[in-house]
Amino acid sequence: MEWESSHPRQTLLAAVTATRYNPDIRAQYERLTGKGKSKMSALGAAMRKLVHICFGVLKHQKNYQPQMG
Repeated sequence: MEWESSHPRQTLLAAVTATRYNPDIRAQYERLTGKGKSKMSALGAAMRKLVHICFGVLKHQKNYQPQMG
């Protein structure tokens, strides 16, 4: 199943992009890497945060409002 194996990779690429353009995820990524976490560990946290943001937008049917910046 190609879709299943590419899904985590797509989420990873979205998280990498979000660390550049989303102020909330960028702040979390920089905070974690500043505390000595590995880049991949911080990207994993960014992936999780991105999924939570997406779920919140779908659940509440409201536009995403960044908390930082």
